[in-house]
Amino acid sequence: MPTAAKLIAAMIFAMVAYLAAMQYAPVMPEGRPTGLLAEVSALIGLLCGWFIMGGFLSRPRGRIEAMGTGVRVSVTMAFVTLIVFSVAEMLKRAIDGRYKSPMEAVLDIFGRALSFGQPILTPGVLAALALGGLFGGAVAHWAAARWK
Repeated sequence: MPTAAKLIAAMIFAMVAYLAAMQYAPVMPEGRPTGLLAEVSALIGLLCGWFIMGGFLSRPRGRIEAMGTGVRVSVTMAFVTLIVFSVAEMLKRAIDGRYKSPMEAVLDIFGRALSFGQPILTPGVLAALALGGLFGGAVAHWAAARWK
């Protein structure tokens, strides 16, 4: 059921994902185009904020738990974004005929995710995800308490 708190959570986590993508873009490997990285990340953030954080807000809990859930949402956003872009890269390579078997293509998704995931461990991206998750959880909790 749509609520104001779910909408606030979705918007905040879309912004967190967008900011994290902006921090991620400069530390990507040389020559990798960013393409729709920020936009797709924001969409994933919107969905994670609505469904994960919004689902948490349906039951009354404390602000600290909400902030912890916000960090969980940030980690989930990063993981889902890695998988989405890894699958997209695998599909591009599969269309070019670079794989000998479907199993090789599926296994390459995880190799791509590992290579795309290393730049996430930079301080800027980690700070955007962690602080954004804490802030997003606190604001979403406030919104849920404000608009019951």
